[in-house]
Amino acid sequence: MTHHRHDGLNRRAFLAGSAAGASLIALHPFSARAGAGQVHLRLMETTDLHVHVYPYDYYSDRPVDTVGLARTAAHVAELRAEAANAMLVDNGDFLQGNPMGDFIAYERGVRAGEVHPIIRAMNAVGFDAATLGNHEFNYGLDFLMSSIAGAEFPVVSANIARELGVSPTADGTLLPPYVIVERALVDGAGVAHPIRVGFIGFVPPQIVTWDRKHLEGRVTTRDIVACARAWVPQMKEAGADLIVALNHSGIGEPGHVEGQENASVPLSELDGIDVIMTGHQHLAFPGRAFEGIPGVDTKRGTIRGKPAVMGGFWGSHLGVVDLMLGREAGEWRILAHQSALRPIARRNADRSVTPLVQSRRPVLDAVARDHADTLAYIRRAVGRTRAPLYSYFALVADDPSVQIVSNAQLWYVRELLKGTAHEGLPLLSAAAPFKAGGRSGPDYYTDVPAGDIAIKHVADLYLYPNTVRAVLVTGAQLRGWLERAAGMFNRITSGGRDQVLLNPDFPSYNFDVIDGVEYQIDLGQPARYGPRGRLVNPDAARIVDLTWAGRPVTDEMKFVVATNSYRAGGGGDFPGAMGDTIILEAPDTNRDVIVRYIAERGEIDPTADGNWRLAPMPGTTVLFDTGPKAVRYLDDMRALSIEPAGDGPDGFARFRIAL
Repeated sequence: MTHHRHDGLNRRAFLAGSAAGASLIALHPFSARAGAGQVHLRLMETTDLHVHVYPYDYYSDRPVDTVGLARTAAHVAELRAEAANAMLVDNGDFLQGNPMGDFIAYERGVRAGEVHPIIRAMNAVGFDAATLGNHEFNYGLDFLMSSIAGAEFPVVSANIARELGVSPTADGTLLPPYVIVERALVDGAGVAHPIRVGFIGFVPPQIVTWDRKHLEGRVTTRDIVACARAWVPQMKEAGADLIVALNHSGIGEPGHVEGQENASVPLSELDGIDVIMTGHQHLAFPGRAFEGIPGVDTKRGTIRGKPAVMGGFWGSHLGVVDLMLGREAGEWRILAHQSALRPIARRNADRSVTPLVQSRRPVLDAVARDHADTLAYIRRAVGRTRAPLYSYFALVADDPSVQIVSNAQLWYVRELLKGTAHEGLPLLSAAAPFKAGGRSGPDYYTDVPAGDIAIKHVADLYLYPNTVRAVLVTGAQLRGWLERAAGMFNRITSGGRDQVLLNPDFPSYNFDVIDGVEYQIDLGQPARYGPRGRLVNPDAARIVDLTWAGRPVTDEMKFVVATNSYRAGGGGDFPGAMGDTIILEAPDTNRDVIVRYIAERGEIDPTADGNWRLAPMPGTTVLFDTGPKAVRYLDDMRALSIEPAGDGPDGFARFRIAL
């Protein structure tokens, strides 16, 4: 598991472009101050790239300045020049996440001897190690293994096993659990010293639920902290001088919980782990997003005193940990450390974006053909829409972009249920708005104009390569499902003015709207479930006037709900969708079903049917932040009493809703 670094042609080409300007870049203070026996080691992290190489939004089919490994690579070149010694790692979720990923997975494939474009780009930048994220498994295990076969850097993951042993170190792991990279670090006196840097990888153990179709019977997972506790001593015995956790897991609960999804805080408490690379949450650390978590210093960028970073998503930031290391009696120890982020763009007060770096040409060239092929792929027309499809108001009113997904799922599942024991049951459909701003920013919304619908538009409506599922639920479970989704909203005081409506910790992809029933959401009641699905108020009842075919829904009624593989398998922890209620596992992706639904009709009219609404609260107003382009569709919001209310934070537009 020891890796000796070699520089290939791609890496030399990448570095050649930065050599001319290197002399103009000042050394980091650690490099400048290092004396004999002291070295400055810079660790750089990308995370959650999701196949974003070009600074391009394939959904809107236009260049953007806020994404792309080609841009992040400019920081890599600069930071390598600033430090005497530097290493670069990726923290997972690189293989899926935009239409280029879909095009390679579904159209072109990765044959023996070929290299996946994201891997080709990463090879060009020159990574020292990487780990897997949860989305690496979305296209199946065989595709994953074929894709990473072309990596010129080791890919490690400790808590995924093909065969479980009596302990983690006895497992037959899918990949090497760790790698020890041998480097020679130059100290302040110009003397080279050997160091062995160990990188160990972790993924949320929930992957076996989220991608059950691909993984069941093939791999299993272990708890992150328990796995680390077993492997880290072995890494020390193998000679690791420094251990870096590549933890595709966020910064969550401070205490350890078995099977924890976001386990970076308890992981940092383990002896032997020196640095934590985090990800998965699509947030930035150091940063305000994690204020209030015990043991987390959001300004210094430490967790339990240890340096850590989370480098945003889609290449938006490069995470940087600078270490001043001292060598005494043949052993290395950390004398000082700093954590920081290097963003690739800045959002201005007027909502415009200023790029802070330019793309590296060798990285663009590495995937130029794939980029061109992806553009041709996304521009194929499959039908027409009479009305625009947009998600600016999807969290406050029934929405056309969600409606078309529900309509397609109902159409597809209804046919598959014919002739089965479930054919005569009421058929419902659950769908959520995937692009609805939030942490992804004020431009992250679906906005498809009336006219031709291309594959890029369908991919914009439905971001993930989930497959269709149907579940059988009771009326009680149906109500619980809707209560779980209603955690999207803060509790609102009747008669209050300008209260903040949305809970920022609740992701929009968990705001399921269920078509086929009618209901209202009473915001005066507390949420029954917290943002992560934990039951916090068992007796709370936000869902009111829930009816099917004009009749009140009772607990014992039976319904079939069309949904997706992620939700049906337990993703999001929704009542009635925990993997044990599935009655239909369809072979087609939800996205393909939408394409076929549109193509069969030729033209669609995606008007929302208004089956849900926020319950009236006279004399009460709330504030709702959405993308600034929402104002173009304000006249469509006839079911809401809504008006502009100025600028929101971070480039969002603010609206006032009278309940």
